[in-house]
Amino acid sequence: MVTIYDIAEKAKVSAMTVSRVINESGRISEKTRQRVKKVMEEMHYVPNHMARSLVLQQTNLLYLLITDITNPFYTTVARGAEDAAKESGFRLLFGNSDENLLKEADYIDTILSSRADGVLIAPTSDASLPHLNLLRQHNVPFVLLDREVPGIECDVVLGDSNEGGNAIVDHLVSEGHRNIAFINGSSSVSSARHRFHGYLEGLSRNGIPVRDTYCLEASFGMVSDLTEMAMWLDNLDPFPTAIIAGNNVLALETIRLLRRRGLSVPEDISLCCFDDFGPFSEIDSFMTVVSQQAYEFGYQGAQLLFERIKNRTYSKPWSRVVLPTELKQGRSVHPLS
Repeated sequence: MVTIYDIAEKAKVSAMTVSRVINESGRISEKTRQRVKKVMEEMHYVPNHMARSLVLQQTNLLYLLITDITNPFYTTVARGAEDAAKESGFRLLFGNSDENLLKEADYIDTILSSRADGVLIAPTSDASLPHLNLLRQHNVPFVLLDREVPGIECDVVLGDSNEGGNAIVDHLVSEGHRNIAFINGSSSVSSARHRFHGYLEGLSRNGIPVRDTYCLEASFGMVSDLTEMAMWLDNLDPFPTAIIAGNNVLALETIRLLRRRGLSVPEDISLCCFDDFGPFSEIDSFMTVVSQQAYEFGYQGAQLLFERIKNRTYSKPWSRVVLPTELKQGRSVHPLS
């Protein structure tokens, strides 16, 4: 492993001079600086960022902890966060909790041991509160993405899930649907609660009574056992003309179950969901979706985090950014009117 002493010997300068070039500090002639940099390139020198962070008390390292990296929504969130981090000179590491509280806890320990400067996190549920309190106790700035957690004040970037729920019900009603079922994530997840509330508001405003049997709580993440969802579908009576899925993963799982029963979307039943399917949506916009500004979740969340990192002692009011949603009409809704 090449050290600064190796660089200093070949460049015929002191180790202190090499250190100043690496850290861009001290008064060094431009000629000497360029000579040292040339030797560093020739010897493929890689600076020890951890050692540098111990001196500067900053690692320039951020973590993005999300619940499902395979979900196109979170993939786009990650892209926005990474672009913002790169622009500001930070490195971004990723973690994936799989909607699992224990896995999230392991990542929190990793984040603390790595001395990360800050964290962007989509918490698994309201039960993530102790993990957020642990970050706060260790003075690690964090920003919540997509979900908020009761009991802690912090910066958060959300989508307007309540308005999205209203909009998708209004659209289905305008197409003649009144028997509208809803399969959602857990009520312990704030975005699921907001989407369900919007669904209820939409039904009420359109004079449609709520059928408890039309509502199912599942998981926002991919699950291997779809038994509960299958039983729910089989027991729906009367069978709905349309189903709203709380996110794109639930929409895909619903299609799988419908196909096993010989049912097609939209010929036999209409289906729509929250969150689009990333770049694939531009190629074939089949699904009617409530689209969120996923890239802005990551980018704006990172910007808020940078402000907290730069001003750790500054008592700036917490920011709650709510990004508007957009209803994008595809071919998955069959008009009845």
